Amino acid sequence: MRSLLAPENRSVLRRLARGRVLLAFDFDGTLAPIVADPAAARLRPQTRRLLTDVARKYPCVVISGRNRADVARRLTGIPLRQVFGNHGIEPSPALSAGRKAVRRWLATVKPRLEHVPGIVFDNKGATLAIHYRKSRNRPAALKAILAATADLTEARVLRGILVVDLLPARAPNKAVALQSELRRLHCQSALYLGDDQTDEDVFALSRRLPLLAVRVGRRTRSLAPYYLRSQGDVDALLAALLDQSQTARP
Repeated sequence: MRSLLAPENRSVLRRLARGRVLLAFDFDGTLAPIVADPAAARLRPQTRRLLTDVARKYPCVVISGRNRADVARRLTGIPLRQVFGNHGIEPSPALSAGRKAVRRWLATVKPRLEHVPGIVFDNKGATLAIHYRKSRNRPAALKAILAATADLTEARVLRGILVVDLLPARAPNKAVALQSELRRLHCQSALYLGDDQTDEDVFALSRRLPLLAVRVGRRTRSLAPYYLRSQGDVDALLAALLDQSQTARP
């Protein structure tokens, strides 16, 4: 992986900005810092100002694991072209099937994890997140969650940052959402910024589409060819995109 903000890679952003490029972002851990209480997550004021300015220069979308109403509320006032929730399922006709699947999964998994302290279930409607940030023994909690979800049918089980996400296996994902926006907005290329396993579906598209895939935090096994060192560098990336909009965009 290469640092996107390293001086030798600034030309990558210059080339990207010359055409009609779609900018797409995850929310938690990407636009907003990870916090102990997910309900308290929010953009830093500087990030909000920069993203607002960037969205006036480029078509921008957010593709979040939160439900759509939740994440959209946290982005009020920013001129985004679209906000996707539930890892790309919202808006989608697959929402109803996802809700039914989540109810089945909860009925199965909750009794299996009653003995594990510090676990929090987050029913997002079409997906289910099982947080273990509050557990005193996080490795043991993760092991218990993975065991409890191992036999769930029609579920994708993805490990995030101190969370395990359960997604309907056949529902749209973040990669599907990104491709739909590329077509709808008639963009020639895209930049996608994300931070964990749920973003790897999008990163994989960089092998066959004009996509600049960027991961927050370096990870050798990621399919993203570029990275930012930390979530704090997101502001620097947004500022660099603004600079390029002044010099490279037609």
